[in-house]
Amino acid sequence: MEKADSSIERDLPVPPDLKRVIVDGYEFAYRERGTGTPVVFVHGGISDLTVWDPTIDAVGEHFRAIAYSRRYAWPNVDIDEGAKDYMQPHVDDLHRLLLTLDAAPAHLVGNSWGAFICLRLAIQHPEVVRSIVLQEPPLIPLITGAPPSPAHILGSLVRRPRTTLATMKFAATGLGPVQKLVKAGQIRPSIDTFARAVLGAAEYAAAPADFRAHMYANAGTHVAQAIADGGFEPLSEQDVASVTHPTLVMTGSTSPAVLRLLAKRLDELLPHSRIVDIPDASHVMHVQNPAAANAAIVDFLRP
Repeated sequence: MEKADSSIERDLPVPPDLKRVIVDGYEFAYRERGTGTPVVFVHGGISDLTVWDPTIDAVGEHFRAIAYSRRYAWPNVDIDEGAKDYMQPHVDDLHRLLLTLDAAPAHLVGNSWGAFICLRLAIQHPEVVRSIVLQEPPLIPLITGAPPSPAHILGSLVRRPRTTLATMKFAATGLGPVQKLVKAGQIRPSIDTFARAVLGAAEYAAAPADFRAHMYANAGTHVAQAIADGGFEPLSEQDVASVTHPTLVMTGSTSPAVLRLLAKRLDELLPHSRIVDIPDASHVMHVQNPAAANAAIVDFLRP
């Protein structure tokens, strides 16, 4: 039975400048820097608002920078044991959060699953978005469908064999073992396995202790997404191509091949995008090389 490891600690130090806002009955934690045009940061899976610590001050020098913890992420109320975590509710949360904080339209900066959320919001509610910065969103549904379909995968294999093969390898050697560990109740090992798959073994070994602690603190959402097959929703190439906002696609020079290939395909599909490669960094590039990542973000956002 899938359940959070009782040894996982969620009682981590809370930032002294933390703010809270209630949106549709759920309380979200957030932090804010600067004034002016809003820039909202959306974190990925098994992380929270603290992952933007290396970035929020730099962006806050020029904009109103807001980093929030998504539903169920630390220090918000955790997800119920056994529940599944799908992406669309997080898209709806972001939409309503922007309106509640008087932050629409906003520039959106998202990492991984958070970048996918930003992209979906731009598709569904373009009026609340100014531009988007997308750090390696895992656009696996473009290749496999959601839920995965053999016919969809075969079609992708014919059109984009390299990207499809890389995606299937990632699913088999990365996501598959994670789901098995989760089902066995081995939550910490499943988080470690997932992190090595998306960051790289060497990069994860070099991750700061605080970064790891916050990954473990978000074990609940990790489990809930794993039992929901990643929590992905359907996405088509036509959906992506409909986004007309200025977009910066960011990828890390040492990121796994599948994430770099999906980022390249994303850049090809978006009508008003450019792609930047962050050196000496992988999937969480703003943590691994904050100077280069911050410079790329600020350069894109400033007029």
